Amino acid sequence: MRKLIVGLVALAAVATAGASYAATSIGSGTVTLTLWHNYGTSGNTTATVSRAKAFEKTHPGITIKVVSQPTANYFSLLQAASISKTGPDISVQWTGLFDLKYEKFLLNLKPYFSAAEMAKINAVRYMAPNFNPAKGLLVMPLENQFYMGFYNKALFKKAGVKAVPRTWSGLFAACTKLKAAGITPMVYGADEQGIQSSPYPWYDMSYLMAGVLTPAQWKGLYTGSTLWTSPKVVAQLTKWTSLPKKGCTNTDVLTKQNIVGAFTKGEAAMISDGSWDAPTYQKAMGKNVAPFALPFTNSGKNVTQYAGDGFSVMNYSKHQPEAVQFLKFVMSGPAQKIIAAAGLIPNVKGYRTKSPIQNEMLALAAKQGYAPYPMLDNVVQGEVVTAGSKQLDAAFGGDITPLAAAKSLKAALDALPASRKGPVYSG
Repeated sequence: MRKLIVGLVALAAVATAGASYAATSIGSGTVTLTLWHNYGTSGNTTATVSRAKAFEKTHPGITIKVVSQPTANYFSLLQAASISKTGPDISVQWTGLFDLKYEKFLLNLKPYFSAAEMAKINAVRYMAPNFNPAKGLLVMPLENQFYMGFYNKALFKKAGVKAVPRTWSGLFAACTKLKAAGITPMVYGADEQGIQSSPYPWYDMSYLMAGVLTPAQWKGLYTGSTLWTSPKVVAQLTKWTSLPKKGCTNTDVLTKQNIVGAFTKGEAAMISDGSWDAPTYQKAMGKNVAPFALPFTNSGKNVTQYAGDGFSVMNYSKHQPEAVQFLKFVMSGPAQKIIAAAGLIPNVKGYRTKSPIQNEMLALAAKQGYAPYPMLDNVVQGEVVTAGSKQLDAAFGGDITPLAAAKSLKAALDALPASRKGPVYSG
């Protein structure tokens, strides 16, 4: 790992790269960087605050003001502030098509990170323009993430569920045993990060589509060559929306709040969530909690593993050199150890997590042959994601049919201009 470049050395590197920056005051104690995030109370917040404090100790001339913004309308707030150039110096960005959508506001980091440094970042392509690292870097990832399930070992044992479900048939069999024991099999509702006031369906959708489509066919969901209304897709949605009808979930899936709290209290045996909440479950449940890949498949072994978010420097920031230094620090050894200590997974190669839950998930791909897929909502258009967040929930709650939900996704894609669904990825 290259040593962190600080002080005048960093300014010289920035100048050499050809950037035109206003005069700064590194070392004078007058520079304050504002960092916006939408992490709520998840482990990501702990890691972000800890990194900011650690950075300040080694950079006494720079202060970082960490600001928690509402998760539900975070990107709307960020876009409005960026248009008026009153936003933060550093912002949390979701990777993939999300950072391409806001690319015009983001500083391309290519001049400041060598090819060797970028090669150490897992899944770096999803942080680059058109998913091509040769064109630069838009986001420095916070962590390596999973969409995943968690299960309560004690409740499984009480119901006589001896094997973690890996397929649809295994899941339905587990639901039957859990219900017979008076246990709610899976809890759905608003998650801890408050993305929306009902279930965020794209955690499940990533596994639903991975269960029947190859990675190449996923690109077809972006271009339209793979239809959202195809029989394979609708069949998966039909099985998924049958979960509440079969009693596999709580009855109030569209209105249930704080499902993370419900799961930790033993109100359900399983939950669909993400690795960012693993520290919360580990702390509350200890060895009684374990992870699993959501089993929305007949036979496949797939896992959603992806660097879903990170930090970007806003190109209108008046303190770009200092902000770049923070991203340099984010990639450093001390910063990666902070991620591990927070119970998360470092996204720079060569560093390991200390979390038993996270290591179990990592072992699925490394030792058990699971095929890793990106997060589906990061690689299909935002308009499709927005439509799905509403219509898929409506289908899950029984208000519309799975086919009607699929048609809404197709309609959202069809309404986009050709430039937004061609061979070149565009936000």
